[in-house]
Amino acid sequence: MTGLHNGRDVFEYALLKVVPRVERGEMINAGVVVYCHARRFVEARTYLDEARLLALDPTVDVAGVRAALGAVEGICEGGERAGQAAGDDAGRRFRWLIAPRSTIVQPGPVHTGLTADPAAEAERLLELLVR
Repeated sequence: MTGLHNGRDVFEYALLKVVPRVERGEMINAGVVVYCHARRFVEARTYLDEARLLALDPTVDVAGVRAALGAVEGICEGGERAGQAAGDDAGRRFRWLIAPRSTIVQPGPVHTGLTADPAAEAERLLELLVR
């Protein structure tokens, strides 16, 4: 499938949002998950702006949020860090991560695009949408 779009492949991505107090609906972007089926690629890039998070909720468990973001990165990485998802392919891990949930770290809607380098795309999106 590679090369159908001048060497670029379709990719999907979703923002990771931290919602410290669900009842207030306030959130900050804290990462991005990128998936490219053609390249069997899935990766999460995260960045937590603690000052912004604490401005929303001074009582938030920052260590717990960091652990949740780290778990997302581990699931994308696969292997031992992926826990029960270790044997799943990249697409299945991505679909599990973007499933709606009501925890403090939530995925946003899925968007698509074309890329020749999914890893560089993940970094570009992190810079553009999170940092």
